Amino acid sequence: MLKKSSFINQLENLVQQPEKQTFLLAVSGGADSMVLASLFKDLRDEISNTGQAFQVAHINYKLRGEDSDLDQKVVQDFCEKNHIKFHLYKVSEKDKKPENSIQLWARELRYNFFKEIQKKENLTFLVTAHHLNDQLETFIINLSKAAGINGLSGIPSHDNNILRPLLSFSKKEIYEFAEQNDITFREDLSNKKSDYLRNKIRNEVVPKLLETNDHFLENFRKSSLYLNQTKDFVQKQILEIENKLTLFNQDHKILSKEKLDQESDFVKFEILKKYGFNQEEEIPKIFKAENNSSFFSKEYKLIVNRDELIFIDKNNEKEIKDEKIVIHHFNFSENQRTINLVDYIENIDHINTSFEWNFDAEKIHFPLSLRKQRDGDEFYPTGFSGKKKVSKFFRDERLSALIKEKIWLLCDSRNHILGVIPLRQDRRYQTDRDTQKKITVAWTEEQLIR
Repeated sequence: MLKKSSFINQLENLVQQPEKQTFLLAVSGGADSMVLASLFKDLRDEISNTGQAFQVAHINYKLRGEDSDLDQKVVQDFCEKNHIKFHLYKVSEKDKKPENSIQLWARELRYNFFKEIQKKENLTFLVTAHHLNDQLETFIINLSKAAGINGLSGIPSHDNNILRPLLSFSKKEIYEFAEQNDITFREDLSNKKSDYLRNKIRNEVVPKLLETNDHFLENFRKSSLYLNQTKDFVQKQILEIENKLTLFNQDHKILSKEKLDQESDFVKFEILKKYGFNQEEEIPKIFKAENNSSFFSKEYKLIVNRDELIFIDKNNEKEIKDEKIVIHHFNFSENQRTINLVDYIENIDHINTSFEWNFDAEKIHFPLSLRKQRDGDEFYPTGFSGKKKVSKFFRDERLSALIKEKIWLLCDSRNHILGVIPLRQDRRYQTDRDTQKKITVAWTEEQLIR
């Protein structure tokens, strides 16, 4: 049964010392969200006394004419009466509604709005009024989609600082609490229409299931708890397996392709899904791909490097590609000057040997710089008779795709390549017997190669 004490217990299970936290409540005006707002008001008044421990956000989608405005009024009046800061987003003509996927559009709009408020007001947690009936509907929807254990576990009670403290209480319990405590709310009559899948399940499927067993919803509550406990156990086991397969885990992660391929299809899917590769038909392609093949998810780039799978965060990768380091001009008071690249770049993790290149300072234009490879780059490598594209040089050196991306090029101010670090110097700028001013570029600190 939903009581103030049982609600506080649920909230305390989700977050430590809730009276010391800050919250943003998503309130639509329906029974569930108005009960949520009332419970938080009581928590504020009876325990925290901080005045603004929580705030309220409401979206007026303008989808139901006057009804939408009346929903807004119920929420706004409650906040004004109880001195709660109220945030409103009214959908206007600038918010173009799609012809299809109104629900997805509305969801994205409201969560973007919530994030803006949380950032502006420095509110740690977003709180929604999802309840046990929502959980049952989600279970049935995911069951129809052949979801795995994560999908069948349903809506998490605590996820990415989103709290759902009413998730274990039924819709009936929430309505009873609203009636007992004289809480004003409005019914969204559009929920009575079975035009969306969730509404069809809510209006036609769930009532039939509840008729089959007086304890159906209570049994589902227990089943949901067991499923979540099973999910937590499985995820712990998957993480242990992944850790055993991990060969490297610093600025990128490398897993043993050979050992992962020996695991079950379920384990492969669960591990690769963490990096956004969640299409089952894509997994066999990854393990059959040729060396240096690349696959892309929203956040990661996956490189197949012989018996390794290399996962690179695409945001970090972009930062590396755009990076350029300028080595400032020198006043040559002597006939020789040495530049140690350790002074400029500390993360050349593909270098495992020291090197030293001598240049004729009068053949190059300062300042020097370090950058990544670009399309069309070419140079005249020592040991070769002609010029060579840097990309062709990489292929001939049999470098992995990951190492190619980490290679630095030493250039002068005209963007002429002086060398590919640490592999080969450009012979055009080497010292000779006529050199008067020499500059030495060196790497003198051993680094590990991956």
